[in-house]
Amino acid sequence: MIGVFLADGFEESEGIITIDLLRRAGFDVKTISITDSNIITSSHNIKLYSDLIWSEFNNYKFEVLVIPGGKLGVNNLSNFDKLKEVLINHNNNGGLIAAICAGPSILGNIGLLKEINYTCYPGFESDSFEGNYMNNKGYMLIEIVLASALAFGIAAFIITLTLRLKNKNDDVLVSTLMST
Repeated sequence: MIGVFLADGFEESEGIITIDLLRRAGFDVKTISITDSNIITSSHNIKLYSDLIWSEFNNYKFEVLVIPGGKLGVNNLSNFDKLKEVLINHNNNGGLIAAICAGPSILGNIGLLKEINYTCYPGFESDSFEGNYMNNKGYMLIEIVLASALAFGIAAFIITLTLRLKNKNDDVLVSTLMST
């Protein structure tokens, strides 16, 4: 199961497209509000209804956790201490964490980018992360169990492709005209 954390101000193209591609690929994806409300407002005032509220999160086991970007969304996620604990525990237990655009800054702030390559939206990188910032202008990096991406489409596609390696079919590639 894949969990996508949503907070007010998340970037639609990084959250919704990722959710869409993963669901088209047949994965069980749950959107998770970090509050006690299912209603989340995106960075461009689109209201979404999450599958779960924070208090329901622990009732599920997630293989992958996704952090979409969006300046306000990332700030809201960063300020939620319970999420930081979840991300650290998930990483320590070998779970995959995929962070998009500004999202990797959350991982850096909790020490999960230490001594690894990462990318993120320019201005969200920091020497305090103690990782190797790769200014790849839109490319995806995967190192250890962390994935970070600057471009939302690349992130959604690579998450989907990575999980495809676990014997899933290729319907998503056909339905999105990405197959050749």
